[in-house]
Amino acid sequence: MPNSVQTSQVQQFNSLWQIWEQGAKSHPDAIALYDPHAKPPIRISYKDTFEQINQFGAGLRSLGVNFGDKVALISDNSPRWLIADQGILAIGAANATRSSQAERSELLYIIEHSDSVAIVVENLATLKKLEPELHSLPVKQIILLSDETPPEGVYNFQQLLDKGHNKDLGNPSIKRDTLATLIYTSGTTARPKGVMLTHGNFLYEVEAAQTVLQLEVNERVLSILPTWHSYERTFEYFIFSQGCTQIYTNLRTIKKDLKEHKPHYMVAVPRLWESIYEGVQKNFRDQTESKQRLVKFFLKISQKYITAKRIVQGLNLENLYPSLGDKLKASLVALILWAFHQLGHKLIYQKVREATGGNFKYIVSGGGSIAEHLEDFYEIVGIEILGGYGLTETSPITHVRRPHRNIRGGDGQPLPQTETRIVDMSTRADVPIGQQGLVLIRGPQVMQGYYKNPEATAKAIDPQGWFDTGDLGYVSKWDDLIITGRAKDTIVLTNGENIEPQPIEDACIRSPYIDQVVLVGQDQKQLGVLIVPNLSVLETAGLIPPDSTLASVLPELNQPKIRNLYREELTREVQNRPGYSINDRIGVFEFLPEPFTIENGFLTQTFKIRRNIVFERYQDIIVKMFTS
Repeated sequence: MPNSVQTSQVQQFNSLWQIWEQGAKSHPDAIALYDPHAKPPIRISYKDTFEQINQFGAGLRSLGVNFGDKVALISDNSPRWLIADQGILAIGAANATRSSQAERSELLYIIEHSDSVAIVVENLATLKKLEPELHSLPVKQIILLSDETPPEGVYNFQQLLDKGHNKDLGNPSIKRDTLATLIYTSGTTARPKGVMLTHGNFLYEVEAAQTVLQLEVNERVLSILPTWHSYERTFEYFIFSQGCTQIYTNLRTIKKDLKEHKPHYMVAVPRLWESIYEGVQKNFRDQTESKQRLVKFFLKISQKYITAKRIVQGLNLENLYPSLGDKLKASLVALILWAFHQLGHKLIYQKVREATGGNFKYIVSGGGSIAEHLEDFYEIVGIEILGGYGLTETSPITHVRRPHRNIRGGDGQPLPQTETRIVDMSTRADVPIGQQGLVLIRGPQVMQGYYKNPEATAKAIDPQGWFDTGDLGYVSKWDDLIITGRAKDTIVLTNGENIEPQPIEDACIRSPYIDQVVLVGQDQKQLGVLIVPNLSVLETAGLIPPDSTLASVLPELNQPKIRNLYREELTREVQNRPGYSINDRIGVFEFLPEPFTIENGFLTQTFKIRRNIVFERYQDIIVKMFTS
C-alpha cells in the first residue's frame, strides 16, 4: 500500500527516532532488516527493530552517555550497525562513523578528534586493532556489536541491550538542528574532516526523496554500500520511512542474492553497475560465434532505437532542444526499430533482467559519474537507472533524475527548496544557462560545517549559505544539472586547453580490454592514460595464458601486438565519444602492475579512485611516459 500517511507525518518529525516509532505502529510485523548471510540468518521486524533501538540507546544512557555526547561507531554493514546508529541518535548523542577496514591511524584520529566518550566497534578484532593507543584517549565506554565474550569493562551487544531493558531514553529534547553524526571524509588527505549533519538534514532528505519515489511496505531493497557513508545511509533512512525490507548482500554473493531475493530497488556506485555489466558481456563472449553476432545485431539496433526515443522525449543530452524536424525524424526511426527492439528483449534482454532478479523497478547510481555506455546498456535491457548528485556535505542528495525526466548522462533536477548556482571560477559571477562553471548549492541539506574546523567551514560555505561543491557543471533551461568534472581534477595542457578527465576515462573503459584507467597529462603537450587491463578478456582472446596476474604478464602486455591493440581501442573509443576534440587524443599509455582496490589504497570505501594516490605511487611511470 502507498505510504501517503508516512509522507505527511515525516514533515512533522524532529528526530529520526520518530521514523521508527511510526513504523512500529503502522506495520509492526513487516520485516525491516534481513541478513541472509548471518549465522543463523537475521530477520527483524519493525516492532523488534524499534525495541532494540530503544534498548541500545537506554543501555548507553545507563552507562553515562548523555545528550550531545559523541560516540564513535566503527563498523561495516549489518543490522546491528543500524540499531547502534539509531540507538545513539535516540538519546540525543551523535555518532562519528567509519569503516572497521579503515587505516588504524585514521580510526584513532577520528575517535580523538570527535571527542568521543564511548566507542562501538564491530568485534574484538576491531578493538584489538585500536590498542594500545585507545587506552590513552578519554573513552569511558566500549561496546562490541558482536556476541563475543568481552574483556573486563567492555560490553557486547546483548549485554548492552540487557542494560537498557525496561529503561527509558530520558525524553531527550531533539530538534531538527540537533547534531546527528560526524561523517569523516574518505581520507584522501592526511587529516579527514568531520562533516556535521543534523537530524534535520537527514529528515529533509527523507521528505524530498518521497517527492521522487513512493515505495510500498514490504518492498525489497538490496544493500551493499558502506552504511556509514551518507549516500547509503540516507537512502536507508528513506526506505525505512516507507516500510521496506532491507536485505544485506556483499560483493561475493551479490549475483546469487539478486536472483534469489529479487529486489525492487538498489543503490550503488558506478563501479558495481560496471561489474554487473562486465559479467553480462563475459557471458555474451562465451556464446557461439553465431549467437555473438545475433547479440551484437540486436544491441546495435536497440542503441539506435533508444537514441531516437530520447530525442522524441526531449531526453537526449546531446540534443536537449530538438527541432520539430528532429522529433519527426526520430519518431520515424523509433517506429521502424520498435519491433526489432521488442524481439531483442524477448530473445536476449529478458534473460539479463532475470539474472538481476527480474523485479527491479529502479536502480539508483551515485557517488560518481556513470559511464554513458552503462546508461545505454541498462536502458536497452529495460532496467531503469535514476542518477543523482550530491556530496557528504549535502547529506548527500541535492539533485536526482525523476522517472518522468530521466536524462541519461545528466544529474537530475534539484530537490524541493534546493537552489543551484553556476558561477565563474575566478569572478564568482553567475554564468548564463548552458555555460559551464563552478556549482554552488544552497538548501536544507547543507551541513552545519566541519567539526572544530571553522576555517574550512568558512571556505566551503559563504555568508549567504552557498556551499562550494568544487565541481564543474551547467544547467539546462529546465534546471537539469549536468556535472562535467571536478575543478581540481581539470588537466591543463601546455597549449592552455582545459581537459575534464571523467568523460574521456568513461570513453576508455567502453573497451572490453580495459578495466580501469586514470587520465594524466598536467602541463604536458598531450594526454596519457594509466591502464589496468581486463585480464579475463585478454585470456578469452588467447593473448595471455589462463589464470595470469597483472604482475606476471606485464612484459607480455608490452609486446607490439598487444600495445597496438590497446592503441586502436583507445583511439576508437575516445574519438567516438560525443564532443570529441583533437585535444582529447590519447598520446601515450602504460599498463599498471596491479588493479585499483580498497585494500591497496587506490580506491575509497565507495570505490572512487584516489587520483592523488595514483599520481604519487606511479610518479616514475608518469614521468617516463612523457619523456621516453
